[in-house]
Amino acid sequence: MQGGSSGIVYGGLKYQARCIADVRADAGSTTFLAGTLSLKEENEVHLIRLSPAESELVCDGLFYHPNEIWDLKSCPFDHRVFSTVYTSGEGYGAAVWKIPEQHGQSNTPQLEQLFELTGHTGKIRRVLWWPLGKHDKLISIDDRNIFLWNIDTSNKSAKVISQGSVDMLPNLRGGAWDPHNHNSIAAISDSSLHLWDLRSMEKSVAIEHAHIRDVDYNPKKQNIIATAEDEFGIRLWDLRMLKHPLKDLPGHSHWTWTVRHNPEYDELLLSAGTDSTVNLWLAQVSSNDSGPDSPGSPKRQEEPLLNSYTDYEDSIYGIAWSSHDPSLFASLSYDGRVVLESVKPYLQRK
Repeated sequence: MQGGSSGIVYGGLKYQARCIADVRADAGSTTFLAGTLSLKEENEVHLIRLSPAESELVCDGLFYHPNEIWDLKSCPFDHRVFSTVYTSGEGYGAAVWKIPEQHGQSNTPQLEQLFELTGHTGKIRRVLWWPLGKHDKLISIDDRNIFLWNIDTSNKSAKVISQGSVDMLPNLRGGAWDPHNHNSIAAISDSSLHLWDLRSMEKSVAIEHAHIRDVDYNPKKQNIIATAEDEFGIRLWDLRMLKHPLKDLPGHSHWTWTVRHNPEYDELLLSAGTDSTVNLWLAQVSSNDSGPDSPGSPKRQEEPLLNSYTDYEDSIYGIAWSSHDPSLFASLSYDGRVVLESVKPYLQRK
């Protein structure tokens, strides 16, 4: 199904942008953080909130950020804390920040930097927070290393407690932290996906020979992940049986850049790409599924594309479901356009 957009548009971003994140720790409203990527101007982080009447997206805070933002994640247990990966004149860096109490002032307050994630020698790609509840660990990934940090946001401290290296593998690109097991992450590289045990910092089972741009864990079903791949589009996998995917979805007409499971309705899947489109999928995976979707398999069926949101003029690198209201998601196109959409019309088809 093809469709334009009937969503709510936020027009406050003045510069190009790639990063948007749901503020999971804000239990009272649908809230997002978005960060800009301007080479020449001072960059900004916007705190964007859905109005009580659910009729507009309002800027609840605008904060200057000194560098281009390439990755942004909201702390899952403190709505005022978030992390960024950024570029500076000296290369890539990463830090954890705190939004100040605003007390109604009209001027733009300064972000408080709680700590930097120093020690990386490679290009930092991602920072990962464990998605469920309070956890005193943080992960940072550069193109050759995975660092596990012990953090204390109240005391503004971070210390590396272990490190894993992939010197013989292609560049790491990012990853996802298993919500069902805080000792496991999936890390993606230019040509593979590996699972890492954070206790031993050793990698195990893998998806080989695949250019994977993104990975996301199913929040409700253990061992199920979704990947966004250049060659195959979107694939669903059972981590216990990685020889073949469980499901194949067509993906996008250009690069499929990101994929996200809905936090509550786990069979709903969002994808976005450089074809200026967000796709909503009904991706049903049974815990009893054990066979691949091979071309000759009688199980294979065309997965329903519930809707394509096409009212964009630039590539879409950021999508985020609302934890407060899982029927809502926000998308961010490279030209700085944030759109909030509702998937309520499609919930009855679940």
